[in-house]
Amino acid sequence: MPPENDPAAGARLLHTAVTRQARIRPHAPALVDGAERVDYRTLDHAADTYATALRALGVGPGDLVPVGLPRGARLIAVLLAVLKCGAGYAALDPAQPGHRLRESVSRLGGPVLVASGALAETAGAGAGRARWAPPQETLAEAARRRTGPVRTEVPATSVASVFFTSGTTGRPKGVLSPHAATLRLFGDRPIAGLGPGRVMAQAAPTAWDAFSLEVWGPLTTGGTCVLAGTDRLLPDDLRRLRGHHGVDTLWLTSALFNLFVDEDVDSFRGLRTVLTGGEALSPAHVRAFLARHPDTVLVNGYGPVESCVFATTHTVRPEDCDLPHGIPIGRPVPGTRTHLVDGEIWLTGDGLAEGYLADPLATRAAFTALTEDGVRRRAYRTGDRGAYDRGGVLHFLGRSDRQVKIAGHRLEPAGIERVAATVPGIRHCHVLPVPGSGPAAAPDHLALFYTSWSQDLTAADIRRALAERLPHYSVPAAVYRVPYLPVTPHGKVDPAALLSSLSSLSAPSPSASPSAAPSAASSAPPTAARSTA
Repeated sequence: MPPENDPAAGARLLHTAVTRQARIRPHAPALVDGAERVDYRTLDHAADTYATALRALGVGPGDLVPVGLPRGARLIAVLLAVLKCGAGYAALDPAQPGHRLRESVSRLGGPVLVASGALAETAGAGAGRARWAPPQETLAEAARRRTGPVRTEVPATSVASVFFTSGTTGRPKGVLSPHAATLRLFGDRPIAGLGPGRVMAQAAPTAWDAFSLEVWGPLTTGGTCVLAGTDRLLPDDLRRLRGHHGVDTLWLTSALFNLFVDEDVDSFRGLRTVLTGGEALSPAHVRAFLARHPDTVLVNGYGPVESCVFATTHTVRPEDCDLPHGIPIGRPVPGTRTHLVDGEIWLTGDGLAEGYLADPLATRAAFTALTEDGVRRRAYRTGDRGAYDRGGVLHFLGRSDRQVKIAGHRLEPAGIERVAATVPGIRHCHVLPVPGSGPAAAPDHLALFYTSWSQDLTAADIRRALAERLPHYSVPAAVYRVPYLPVTPHGKVDPAALLSSLSSLSAPSPSASPSAAPSAASSAPPTAARSTA
């Protein structure tokens, strides 16, 4: 028998892990939603009530259920109910355009659309699909209507969640993520900040995989999930959640982390753990955070949605801010292995998605096989470049698809950004290739966009500083000061928005870089150079 103090020991499925917590600590706080406080037993029993209703509408193993409900305790209970039926859920993003929502619902299929209010009308149910929403009630009232437990055993490889990518380059991909992918993060060695007595804020959009971290992380390990009640967490909101509800664990994208440090670094006061990631961390912001909050654990998490939340993590130390390749992304989380294949990060293990919803071609392109030491494993190609240091710690070196060829030189925007971030006075920066004139023109120069600590820092100062550290052909020909770096709804820098702002900005005229013959590319097949587990 697994020990009772092992939060998710023996649990193979998300809903059985939550039910186990309800059995171990029935009266411990599971959810806080404004004035509504929900203990584990109430949450589990309310989910049974909703699962009974969903079963009556035909929801069962293998179904994918679109759920469009406002952020709140009822949403969490409904998602748990879907899982108890053996089905998977897709939490819809109400910020998506109507045609995107309708397309997502159509691709998911399934017998029921769970939605309320305007979102129910926008998303539509479609032919042959019922529409259902839980009654307007507290979870305590729903729990009292329970007629009995709902237990459905399905394989741990069954789809638990469908996450839709941002779709900035076309139709969003639906990532089919199994129970095992999420639960691997919260088992025998849960990631930092989780466990009995810990209190985590839930502020990420419901359609993100970070939502799984903020909800199932606490609920499968005996902690408390506090719903932020806002779609955009700001420092004042964090102070309120900490002061009123005892939040001690927080996840922020790296862009939001930088914003909090810039605007109100003291808003982190009292937190025990801050998890961040999504893009390379800014050493200047990390240094400022650690100097002000030396006792707070700061974790850098790396992982594409296809590997559910995190593939690697690293507890950041002050000395990491001075490393030449930036702050490490760390070592693999349990149930995950990292591999370098011709410098590209490949992932294997329990975290991998089953593939993309109704898109076998994209699935075959991204998910492949890797043979290492005579063992053949299913693998995901991240498109990220990485390197191990002497201690076996992984470092992120940028995106393969960001590499650009200009005037015969292969240039790495991420590497230029790392150097630019060390220029005194720069707060944030991002390097982009700028296309030449004409339709579908190839890039003809690089532009660096930056925000500054100092109004005295000029574009000429930055180019001189970069010229001392970089080959002349790597120095961006144009440098622009911007008031801020725009971000996408997923909290990452928005290249399209930056490029669209060029007409309103002024910068030195691009200067042609001397051409040089490109280095020869290897024609050898990919091989795994090194891997860690």
